[in-house]
Amino acid sequence: MLRFPQAKINIGLNVVNKRSDGYHDLETVFHAIPLCDALEIIESEEMRTDFGHCDRLCPPRDNLVWRAYDLLNNHVGGTLPPVEIILRKQIPSGAGLGGGSSDASTALLMLREMYNLPLSDDELRALSKQLGADCPFFIAPSPHFAEGIGDILSPIDLDLSGIHLHLVLPDIHVSTKDAYAGIKPQPARYDLRTVLQAPIETWKDTVTNDFEAGVFGLHPILGEIKQELYDRGAVYASMSGSGSALYCLSREALDLSELSKMYTVRHFIL
Repeated sequence: MLRFPQAKINIGLNVVNKRSDGYHDLETVFHAIPLCDALEIIESEEMRTDFGHCDRLCPPRDNLVWRAYDLLNNHVGGTLPPVEIILRKQIPSGAGLGGGSSDASTALLMLREMYNLPLSDDELRALSKQLGADCPFFIAPSPHFAEGIGDILSPIDLDLSGIHLHLVLPDIHVSTKDAYAGIKPQPARYDLRTVLQAPIETWKDTVTNDFEAGVFGLHPILGEIKQELYDRGAVYASMSGSGSALYCLSREALDLSELSKMYTVRHFIL
């Protein structure tokens, strides 16, 4: 079985509270985008993995896809047969695009289908939360408003059909710890669900990402890229999550040829 786990972007991200357990409450909207990994799971006589270049980044058993298999196998009493898992990455790690979480949730969906497991989407969401706060979104990745640590999801009516998305992928890894160190939690200035109903041309000053100020201080080039996106005609630009990926929205394709000489730039129509 072959599937293509999607990346996501955060549209707006407000860090509203630091909890007693050390985590942070946030408000954001998750929106899937057409940047995908490739994940294949096939029956095998023994557990095998081919995670490509990911094998150099962490031991295979630490990969979220293998952890998803182990989690589901434990949940069904150890009855899952061994499989071979082949993963090819296109979604960069540590970029704020949810690639690892998407891979893990897609693996749960694939295994449920392969072995006809009587598990609902809600049950898979509850399981996936053990792998990552944004994993539940990828069980059915339509636009959702997310609260809590990103795991409390509510569908949101957000139609970006026909909008051009340009994604810039700098070769910069942003530490989540460092990103949160630059945050001062405070109530959101605007109700995200309300302001997103306005045209995208109005979002610049109301749909904001609280991580940007601190992360741009650590990596000024990211702030410069965001400004370049506006200079080139974007009507809305933002960092996704805690970075380092940046994206912009526009009504038509933009000329980002100069940026593409220095960074990976991808163009999609939503």
